[in-house]
Amino acid sequence: MLQKPESGDLPIPQAEGEKDGGRDGETQALTASQKEVPSPFLQESPKEDLGARREEGAAESALTPKGARTLAAKALARRRAYRRLDRTVAELVQFLLVKDKKKSPITRSEMVKYVIGDLKDLFPEIIARAAEHLRYVFGFELKQFGRKHHTYILVNKLKLLEEEEEEVEEEDLGGDGPRLGLLIMILGLIYMKGNSARETQVWEMLRRLGVRPSKYHFLFGYPKRLIMEDFVQQRYLNYRQVPHTNPPECEFSWGPRSNLEISKMKVLGFVAKLHKKEPQHWPVQYREALADEADRARAKARAEASMRARARARATATDRAGIYPW
Repeated sequence: MLQKPESGDLPIPQAEGEKDGGRDGETQALTASQKEVPSPFLQESPKEDLGARREEGAAESALTPKGARTLAAKALARRRAYRRLDRTVAELVQFLLVKDKKKSPITRSEMVKYVIGDLKDLFPEIIARAAEHLRYVFGFELKQFGRKHHTYILVNKLKLLEEEEEEVEEEDLGGDGPRLGLLIMILGLIYMKGNSARETQVWEMLRRLGVRPSKYHFLFGYPKRLIMEDFVQQRYLNYRQVPHTNPPECEFSWGPRSNLEISKMKVLGFVAKLHKKEPQHWPVQYREALADEADRARAKARAEASMRARARARATATDRAGIYPW
């Protein structure tokens, strides 16, 4: 449903003591590679250029059977390369999170040795995409502070939803920022899928993030249990069987608590950040979010009017009774 993000610089922040200028070659490549970072969810597979596809299709029709097989083999190789790159990004995210538990700096050489391997020439792109996942999903900023030795640290800065007046209470989610990040990811998936998402789509999104639904994760515990027992039971998510499906399928939708506490416009803004676009890029969801904002504004105005009316009534009753606070 969603398209590949457009360009837009999103540089990794510098740690204190670094100069603003004088970036080395790796840092410049890292900043440049962040111009196109695929979303870790909603995007089913990497999209190739449509014009190139048409040209290939026209060429394929004029090719011999052997040429057509060669072209198909190249396309398959590209898809496999994309999948391997996605897998490496997810593995690097998990590696960085595990290393951060020890609060020790992480070097490029460690990342290459234990995760990236022979894809080291793609290091700038891989680390840029990993930084995006860490920022928007887990609430961590990846900072490079030792350019000589290419050293990185993670800083916990969960700022997914910058609500001014109403927020999801983290205490309801176990006081855990990453759990809130996971919930927002799921709500974003549901919203962009037309307000419901099949259970299989949710599990596939987690796998793309390097999180296995039924396997223990040091940030989420058992993700499937967290979603089914906590998010569903606390009414952040609805879970039901889809009618007339054989074999039976189930789906998630926003629960009543999410509808009350979380703005659809904020979630759409979160998705837009991932894709380097404006919320208006998705007109259907944007119109629905505007309507939701209007409903919230009316509900807030009614509540404030009711509070003012009760305050006036209490003041009138106090005057009539001749009771004063002094």
